[in-house]
Formats: sequence, C-alpha cells, structure tokens
Amino acid sequence: MIRFENVTKRYRGTKRPALSGVDFEVQRGEFVFLVGASGSGKSSCLQLILREETPSSGRVTVLGRDLKSIANRKVPYFRRNVGSVFQDFRLLPSKTVFQNVAFTLQVIGSSRGFIHQAVPEALELVGLAGKEKRLPHELSGGEQQRVAIARAIVNRPAIVLADEPTGNLDPGTSVDIMQLLARINAGGTTVLMATHEAAFVNQMQRRVIELRDGELVRDEVHGGYGDTSHVPTLEPAAVKGAAATAALTAVLEVQRQSAEAIADPATAEETAKAAASHAKAQEVPPVAETTPTTQEPDAPASAPEVDVAELGLADRLGLDAGDEEVGPTS
Repeated sequence: MIRFENVTKRYRGTKRPALSGVDFEVQRGEFVFLVGASGSGKSSCLQLILREETPSSGRVTVLGRDLKSIANRKVPYFRRNVGSVFQDFRLLPSKTVFQNVAFTLQVIGSSRGFIHQAVPEALELVGLAGKEKRLPHELSGGEQQRVAIARAIVNRPAIVLADEPTGNLDPGTSVDIMQLLARINAGGTTVLMATHEAAFVNQMQRRVIELRDGELVRDEVHGGYGDTSHVPTLEPAAVKGAAATAALTAVLEVQRQSAEAIADPATAEETAKAAASHAKAQEVPPVAETTPTTQEPDAPASAPEVDVAELGLADRLGLDAGDEEVGPTS
C-alpha cells in the first residue's frame, strides 16, 4: 500500500537530511501511528506520500506506483486515492458544511447526482447529519474537524493521512475523533496518523513507527508511544507584580478616600459631588452620595484600618498575604 525504500530527503539550506535511509511498508487496511519529536521527519513522510515532495534518493511507492514516475500534471488524479486531515482543519470559511465536503468531488468532476448521494453519507458517518447548512464559524472545533474528515473520505479513498488531527482539540473531543478514525479504518481504509498524543497510542496498541532525527528507530506491532520526554508541555509562567500592583493600588486608593472623609468632611463631600457630576456626564449611574459622619471636635483624626480581604480584591485576583507572584488568569 505504502512503501519507503531507503528514502533520504534533503532540503536546500539544511545540513542534516530530514529523512535518512528510511525503510518501512504499510499494508492495506492497517492503522499506523507515526511518532517522534518535532523535526524528526514525520511531516516529510506525509508530504512524500502525498507527492508534495519527492525523495532526494530512494523510492516511495503508493498503491503500486513509484511516485517519482508520476508527471506533475497527473498528481491531482493520484491524490484522489489519498484523503488528508490536518491539525488546522483548512475549511473554506464562506462555504457551508455541505459545500466544503462537496468541493473535493466538484474539483475532480464528479456528477451532481453522485455528490448529492456521497456528501450526506459522509456527513452521517462523521456524525454531522442535519448540519449541512451550517458555516464553519457556527461549529465547534470538534465539529470542524469532523467536516475535514468527511471531506477526506467522501471520495472513498484507499488511504487517509492524518497529521496531528487532534492537536487543536480538547481531550473529550479528541477521543471522539480517534474513535471516528478507528471506525473508518475498520471499514477497510488504511490510516497513517502522525501524532504527539501518547495516551491514544498507548491505549489503542496499533502499529507504531518512530522517527528520530530523520532515522527510523522503531517499527513495532501493537506498540506504545515510547519516550515522551520530547513531548511539549505547557506550564503557566509567573507574572511578577502586574496583578499585585493593581490590587495594592486599589486598596491604597480606598484608604486615602476614607482618610479624607474623616479628616475633612466638607472636602470629601465636594469630591463626591464632583465624582457624581463626572459620572452623569459619562452617562454612568453615579454611586449614591453618603453624608460623612462628623466627629466630635476632640476626636483625633486618623485613617481607619482597612482589611484587604474584606474588599474582595485579593480573592478575586488570587492573592494571599505576602504573595509576590501571580499566575496568569483566565
């Protein structure tokens, strides 16, 4: 079905080859995971299979044909047998779900009758029946990826290539997409999937081909993901001072206003009236004015202690007493 024979691929301007002496064969009906760190050569393999690139040396055979022997003008005809699913969906934003899926068939000149039969079947298979008239922006990320999969399989290809198809999806939606690809494979379609999703690889126990620095280092039936030390993880970085400064500024301002109200009630009243007048000018409902409490002449004027926790600012910003660092908020 897919065969790499001592394949090496070099790109201009690079010292190290993207692929170096790679050999493997994928049989009809297999589900194969292609794993490895970024830059290991996974995408180069998929580009060679799609005939987007040609090998610098060696031979790539797909469906019994040496891809180097296919003339450029005949490449679109060859690609009718290979469906592609990508991480970024690549949907046409101004076309409906039906039109996005039908576009593939229109390009290859399929009849209107076949399009109106094949598109609903593909949409039903991926669980999007009844959403034919929706636009991509009206769908969730998982639904958009389902449209992309329907577009990839609507021509009933022998092979489906999936390049990180769950990379932009939440875990629950990713499970649904993996189950969908497994169901497509169960129907006889060969699936080759490049992925960093170690959990899926370990759980499904399908064949695993691992690349490292352009070389094939493992080809294992019923394999797991293997070394995950290179898989990128996202950790929130501490943001120093930004939220803490905002909270402290707000607290000091409340303290200052309280002190002014006690020390000079007349000035505080004028300030309140000015604030109300400004709020009215901005068409924002002003805060109700309050008459400051007059103290006895002998009472010392002192600013009251304000408990930060009672103001609710620290809690809302995730601060505790003495915090110097604040993580990013949602």
